[in-house]
Parts: sequence; structure tokens; C-alpha cells
Amino acid sequence: SVTDGIGNLYNDLGNYAKSLEYLSKALSVHEELGEKSGVARVTGNIGNVYISLGNYAKSLEYLSKALSIHEALGVKSLVANVTGNIGNVYYHLGNYTKSLEYWSKAVLSYEALGVKPGVAIVTGNIGSLYATQKFEGYNSEQAEEYLLKAIALNEEIGAKRYLYENEKTIAELYKTTNRKAEAYDHLERYHELEKEVQSEETKKQAAIMEQQKQEAEREKTIAIANAKHAATEQLLHNVLPPSIANKMLSGKKLIAEKLSNVSVLFADIVEFTKLSQRISPEELVEGLDSIFSEFDTLAEKYGLEKIKTIGDAYMVVSGAPEPRSDHAEAMTHFAVEMLERIKQFKSISTGEQIELRIGIHVGPLVAGVVGKKKYAYDIWGSTVNIASRMESAGEPGQVNISSSVYDIIKNHYDCQYRGKISAKNIGEIDMYFVLNAKEAPNHLELARAVSES
Repeated sequence: SVTDGIGNLYNDLGNYAKSLEYLSKALSVHEELGEKSGVARVTGNIGNVYISLGNYAKSLEYLSKALSIHEALGVKSLVANVTGNIGNVYYHLGNYTKSLEYWSKAVLSYEALGVKPGVAIVTGNIGSLYATQKFEGYNSEQAEEYLLKAIALNEEIGAKRYLYENEKTIAELYKTTNRKAEAYDHLERYHELEKEVQSEETKKQAAIMEQQKQEAEREKTIAIANAKHAATEQLLHNVLPPSIANKMLSGKKLIAEKLSNVSVLFADIVEFTKLSQRISPEELVEGLDSIFSEFDTLAEKYGLEKIKTIGDAYMVVSGAPEPRSDHAEAMTHFAVEMLERIKQFKSISTGEQIELRIGIHVGPLVAGVVGKKKYAYDIWGSTVNIASRMESAGEPGQVNISSSVYDIIKNHYDCQYRGKISAKNIGEIDMYFVLNAKEAPNHLELARAVSES
């Protein structure tokens, strides 16, 4: 995967912390997808990074796990590779017997597969081990045999990096065994190859850094695009009902629908204009924010959708955008509790109790999203206008409802007939006051997300 590749690049560059960061991400993805081959490959790569860090215990842990998975999957080439790397770990730990055991297995595997680079590398490692005087199996003749074989193989395949390491090791071996002329010849060859390898490594590092730069730019571009998408998604969910926000995120351009039966509530603060003239702007805004935040919490409790605030007016709908059969009952319970909650607020200038005027009506309406840059979910129709009229013609400290609402909630609340009011383009409408609940409302039931209408 790309993430795995980036992790390996960082390992080549010596940035082991970054390498582990990307490889760990790649490992999590493969584990989540259940891709065992990917898990084994990345686990082995993490083990190699820990070799570079000198944390051989961790390295052995990861490489052993990778080896088990590769063996179970029957991937012989990767079994040989990881086996050789485990040999490297044991060499660094000073456990030369174990190191020889794993390198010998790796050589046999590579030879069976016909993988000359693998044979050359591990053969050179075994030669170096036999040339190590601390190794109880030290044997200069076997060391020479393995090193010369590795040199021949690396010359054949053009692996200069490993070739010059073999040349250096055999030069040191000849020097310790008093074969100075041969030591000199191989040392000269080592220095020649070292210059060539360093030049090639410089070019390779430059290419890796350029690739890394391009990958970083690509990741930056993706991150910016993801951030913009996440910001848009968050913004829509902040200003729109969840179901509406999801429709827009899925690509729907025009959000508009007709709802046959919903409840609309308007509430405003009694004599707000006079009150606002007697207090500072800061006091005004802070007061309204406290009151409306209280109402927002209450609306969420009953599963209602706040539409907007206009000055001191608060507008909310029940049964939209998601239909529910108990929209009127839920709205009435909400309105009654609004009157209870407002009692905790008093006028800053006079200390008098702040009062609300509330009006509710039920009926059909049109709902949808308007705006291109600033989105708003809104509702329209005569139901909205009549609810507003119920509020404006109502009495302070009362929940004023139309006869349409009364017909629905009369079995749940005691109500008092108030008389008729005139509504523009409608005519005379009967109005009622909501008095007492006949039974305690179960707001948890009322606040369910969606009910059948």
C-alpha cells in the first residue's frame, strides 16, 4: 500500500519515528480488512525498523510473528527473507549459533527458489560470521569460502553495495591471517566500490527525497480536501436537521417537501421593546442567549426542531422534517414547560418576572432549505401565519392554541375557551388557553426521533 511504501521510505532515510508511524497505520488497515498477507508484510517491515533502532527484542517479536503468518500462507520467498532478517537480529544480540541456524535456513530457501540476490546476501553474512573471532565456530577457511562465493554472486548480479562489504570483510580476514598481498588487493577493490556506491546512494537518496516531497504534497492536498469536506459536513449538521443535512451531503440540490400535519409554535417576550431600551447591548444579548439556550435544550428534550429566532421571537416546529403522530401533544408539553422555565429569568432593569406570550396551531405546510452560502431550514404556509397570529393575539403567561390544536390535545389537557380572533385571509378562529395537564407527560416517549404520522 502507499502508506506502507512511505513507511519504508522513511526507514531508508533514517527517520524511524515517521517510519513506524506510517507502518503502524498500514498495519491497522490490513488488520481491519483481514488481509493476512498485508499484515505479515508490514509486520516484517516494522521488525526491520526496530533492527535499525537497535531494539532487537521488539524486532524479534515482530519478525517472528511475520514469519509465522508467511509460513501459514506458504509464501516461500517472504519466509526466506524474514528468516534471514531474524538471523541478523541474533547476530546483533551476539547469539551467533542462532544466527547461523537462521541464515543457513534462509540460504537453502533462496537456493531452492533460485533467488540469487538473497543467496548472495546471506552467504556474505555467513562468511562474515565465520570471520568473527568471538564466534566459537570461527573458521577462516569457511569464512573465505563463503565470502568468495558471495563476491562472485554479487559481481554476477551487479550488487555493488553488498560486494564492497564483502571485499572489506575478506580484506580484514586476509590481514588477520597474514595474507597481506591478497588483503591489499581486496582493500583496493573495496575503496573503488565504496566511491561508486556512495555516488549511487547519493542519487538514490535524492530520488527518495523527491518522491517523499511529492507524496507529502499529495497528502497535503488530500488533507485539505478532507478538511474542507469535514468542515462542510459539520457546518450543515450545525445549521440543519440531521436528515436534511444528510440529503444535501448526498448531493440533493433542492430540498422541499409538503407536510400534511405538523404543529408550529411562536413565542415572544412580553414588552421586549421597552425592556431592550433600558439595558445595555451586552445585557440584552446575554439575556436572550440564556433564555433561548434554555428553550433549545427543552426543544431537544421533546424532539422538536427549532426553526429560528427573530428578535425576541422563538419559532419551533413539531412533526418536521420527520413526521410524528404525537406532534401536537409534544408541542403542548413543550409550551407548558417553557412557561415554567421562563420563571427563572427576571428583568435586569426592574427585577420583574419576564413573561412569554405563546401561540400554537396545527396544519399542513411546506418545508425546505433556502440559501446558497448561508443555509436555513424554514417553513411556510397558512399554518405558520395562524400560529403567529395565535401568539400575537394571546395573553401573556398563557399557552394560546387554536381549535385545531384543542381537538387533538383536549384529552390530555384541561383547556379554557377564550373566544374568537380574526386571522388575515382566514376569518374567525376559536382560541383556547391550555390550563392543566390531565396526566404527567412522558417526554422520553415524546422525544423519539421519528414516529409514524
